[in-house]
Amino acid sequence: MRIMALDIGTKNIGVALSDETCQIAQGMEVILRTSDKKAVFRLKQIAAEFNVAKIVVGLPVNMNGSLGPRAEDSKRFAEKLEKEMSVDICFWDERLSTKEAEDIMIAADVSRKKRKLVIDKLAAQIILQGYLDRA
Repeated sequence: MRIMALDIGTKNIGVALSDETCQIAQGMEVILRTSDKKAVFRLKQIAAEFNVAKIVVGLPVNMNGSLGPRAEDSKRFAEKLEKEMSVDICFWDERLSTKEAEDIMIAADVSRKKRKLVIDKLAAQIILQGYLDRA
């Protein structure tokens, strides 16, 4: 059994997977969100290939704890996933995960161009590792 985490954005979806012991998160890929149907199809493929039993969806909660348009979009996308897949789906407060991912890459001296390509995958990895550490 593995756990998958998603960092859902308007253009991209970062994907991370746990190892089989559900201890370590690893960035998997970035899915272009050209359409929700195509993104769900790809996520179903990944889930089947890696025996995913649970999906953790990053919920971009505002700093005051309220849910804004991005959080509502993430919830809507999760509902679409739930209709298409037979896995448990839960939400994880992902405040500042993308900022943390960017800070890590800046500290590692990753160029701006390369950061743009992998930031969503790293954000998903941060979300998943936070979830695994608390579970």
